Amino acid sequence: MTAALIPAGIVPSRPAWRSLLWIAPLTVLWIVLIYWQPIIPASGVPTTAHQLTAHAVIAVGLWLGLESTDLTPGQRRATWLAVMIPDTLWFAVAWSAAINGVFRADASPSPVPLLPLAIFLPVMIGAPLLLLSKRVGQVLDVMPASWLVALQIYRVFGSWALAAWLHGVLPGVFALPAGIGDVLTGLFAVPVAIAVASGTAQGRKAAIAWNIFGLADFAVAIALGMITSPGRFQLIVPNVPSIGAGAYPDVLTPAFVVPGSILLHALSLRQLIRRRTG
Repeated sequence: MTAALIPAGIVPSRPAWRSLLWIAPLTVLWIVLIYWQPIIPASGVPTTAHQLTAHAVIAVGLWLGLESTDLTPGQRRATWLAVMIPDTLWFAVAWSAAINGVFRADASPSPVPLLPLAIFLPVMIGAPLLLLSKRVGQVLDVMPASWLVALQIYRVFGSWALAAWLHGVLPGVFALPAGIGDVLTGLFAVPVAIAVASGTAQGRKAAIAWNIFGLADFAVAIALGMITSPGRFQLIVPNVPSIGAGAYPDVLTPAFVVPGSILLHALSLRQLIRRRTG
């Protein structure tokens, strides 16, 4: 997308773009590293590590936000636990299921497609609860809008799909759109966070556009993953297994990272809409 095609009102300021001077080179170095040493992503350590880090940041950020509200100490604890306990259990179940091959396409046949269920069920349950909760709304009102945007810098680790495609172990029809979309979302998370932290209407519009792009990336990736993976939805049979084959650690991306990121985008949009400026 060229600058001429982007409305001027949603382009972050020049200082915000400067963050790309260090994010982009580090991302390129990471892609080179995991291409050179494919054992790194294959171990599952990077996926687990960056999601545990994101989990910890969410826990701390949620608590700091709750401390800024007028809720009683008991209400703060209850709200924090109501969010963090399900999120922790969800990660533990998804990780354990992936390790034990529950999502593998060659596992025992199930009347219910388990991987699509793992993607959509957390969103269908979590989105209404988080978006309609009055207490969550109170937290979003006091929490800096930049937090939920900058947090998704971890999306640059979606570059593992590009390295896997270069090695010929993931089909390009899935890896290229999904990997490039994830990397772009992660790369622009920090400059957009800096822009929205300025408190200007321009920064807010940039953050809304970034959120929409991040959600669109998931829509494309999920659709391509389903139509290239073994199962009732397969329309394309690639020469190599797609991510929907269900093998660990790749399956952790759709089973845990994707629904979690979708909910973060939804919360960010709710926060930005609540702070509409003229």
